[in-house]
Amino acid sequence: MPNRRNFLKVGAAVMASSALAPNVMAANIESGQEQVSGKLTEHKLPPLPYAYDALEPYISKRIMELHHDKHHAGYIKGLNKAEKELARARATGDYSLIQYWSRKAAFNGGGHFLHSMFWKVMAPAGKGGGGKPKGELLKMIERDFGSFDAFKAQFSAAAKNVEGSGWGLLHYRPADDRLIVLQAENQQKLSPWGSTPVMGIDVWEHAYYLQYENKRAAYIEAWWNIVNWEQVWQNILELRK
Repeated sequence: MPNRRNFLKVGAAVMASSALAPNVMAANIESGQEQVSGKLTEHKLPPLPYAYDALEPYISKRIMELHHDKHHAGYIKGLNKAEKELARARATGDYSLIQYWSRKAAFNGGGHFLHSMFWKVMAPAGKGGGGKPKGELLKMIERDFGSFDAFKAQFSAAAKNVEGSGWGLLHYRPADDRLIVLQAENQQKLSPWGSTPVMGIDVWEHAYYLQYENKRAAYIEAWWNIVNWEQVWQNILELRK
């Protein structure tokens, strides 16, 4: 493992450039969780917006405990480490490990952003989660995908067929005001420029294996019962500002 440091600051550029607008970053990460110390941001774990067992029976309490408290916390630790290593590199002028720390920043920064979004685009079934979107969001989905059923089928297929670990994602593209379905391998690979995730399902095995074992498709199907459509719409509105 490398023992020297470098990298280039991700901070608000985590997952970055135009692909992640700062206003959506602020919307998805709990207010007050990002505290600036000097020139660096100390990223902190945002609290869940509901109890660990609130998404049962679709996602178990134990999965939520491990996923939030261990995995998401791990990405935050990795992001803070990478940004500190870059700061040290700037101070010393030693950029010999710039590629290593850049990768660490992208991976862990992507994990922090996507998980911060993930918790919010879910809600307990019948209490804000599940069903079909309404109003302008439903009209937008029907415009861009033909029907809600066509959108759901495409999104589910994208999530199911992510190679290895990653995400199924709904992106908003401001340039033409459209929604598009994409995949991400790991937390950041295959990420496009010019669009931002507004909804996503984590298909890393840690997100479902304790409950669904290797049945990723069953997990994806169950997940539709807890989608928080109101939050998805708010994410889109933030990007339209």
